[in-house]
Amino acid sequence: MKTDPPEAGIRVETFPALGDSDADKTLLIVDDDKPFLSRLARAMEGRGFIVTAAQSVAEGLAAIASDAPAFAVIDMRLADGNGLDVISELKAKRPEARAIILTGYGNIVTAVTAVKLGAFDYLAKPADADDIYAALMATRHDKAEVPENPMSADRVRWEHIQRIYELCGRNVSETARRLNMHRRTLQRILAKRAPR
Repeated sequence: MKTDPPEAGIRVETFPALGDSDADKTLLIVDDDKPFLSRLARAMEGRGFIVTAAQSVAEGLAAIASDAPAFAVIDMRLADGNGLDVISELKAKRPEARAIILTGYGNIVTAVTAVKLGAFDYLAKPADADDIYAALMATRHDKAEVPENPMSADRVRWEHIQRIYELCGRNVSETARRLNMHRRTLQRILAKRAPR
């Protein structure tokens, strides 16, 4: 395995070509961050993909209309719209295509929506080429199984409140402000035991 010099946070390594020589290695990358798009395109070409780069929803949709790829890496937020539109169009044209959505912190709910619309997975930005390659090549079995007894919604809410409380240095007023919650309501929640 040959290693090229790293560029701005993306490790660029040359991997052997994708499995079967007859496999479709077409990859669409849609991101409006031009330097990131360029580095990622080069990194994925080094891993055996035939890359089409697009900087907008419009360019992504045009690329799919021209020739729907087998793989896609799509940024959630683009200057001219939402990457969900590109995911929907790709899945309509090529249902078996494997798409990864890139999302910033705080957009996890939207990323889950993307998975429901047909994205194979999502990665939080900044993601490097190794993470993206691994996500594109993963199988469904690599993903975590649904737990037998998942946390209840009340427990998830309680855990979130506890996390913010700790991050605020256990300051009730600051935690209440950040959670947009009345201070007394927060105090009542903190005084209770964790829900099951």
